[in-house]
Amino acid sequence: MADQTHVLFVEDDDVIREATQLALERDGFVVTAMPDGLSGLEAFRTDRPDIALLDVMVPGLDGVSLCRRIRDESTVPVIMLSARADSIDVVLGLEAGADDYVTKPFDGAVLVARIRAVLRRFGHAGGGRAEESDSPASGGMLAFGDLEVDTEGMEVRRAGQPVALTPTEMRLLLEFSSAPGTVLSRDKLLERVWDYGWGGDTRVVDVHVQRLRQKIGQDRIETVRGFGYKLKA
Repeated sequence: MADQTHVLFVEDDDVIREATQLALERDGFVVTAMPDGLSGLEAFRTDRPDIALLDVMVPGLDGVSLCRRIRDESTVPVIMLSARADSIDVVLGLEAGADDYVTKPFDGAVLVARIRAVLRRFGHAGGGRAEESDSPASGGMLAFGDLEVDTEGMEVRRAGQPVALTPTEMRLLLEFSSAPGTVLSRDKLLERVWDYGWGGDTRVVDVHVQRLRQKIGQDRIETVRGFGYKLKA
């Protein structure tokens, strides 16, 4: 069907690649599966998928480098797949611009749930049908010092200059903007921004907050130790 979500899946293990592709197709996704990073980059540029699943350790061009290349060209959602749950793989992937990560071995149902959660944040329903994206803040222009947030046009300016945010970074900023001066816990941000109805890895929040700070100003978002973060009004 024309409105099905197109998934780019880059994985060098033949068994995992084929089994995961079949599982995703059974759930209604169109899948382009590639065995290495260079062919994955070519497929991304040719097919323009709706979401990318990238294994960290693939030959030619590793998953983290591929994520950076994709992020240089697009804000398409990216989920990293890693055989390890240690901080190096997780943080490198997120710092490269990934929106989420899943640790291998993974259950197919869990992977589909994470894909659908990301797609909902980006304005798609699971299985590829478009839906309206609900934003936590609405109603025009908000100003915080030299930072301006247009909650209707989904644009951000700092000192009059446009700031390029990924959709996940934008949703994170909208959460902060909707309650300036209010401390938001990492768990609450996982629930509202990442659509986690279950416990998630708070490193996802920490890395995205750091990326957001680099773009809107290091002092704009304050860390409240033991509680979470808040936007300075």
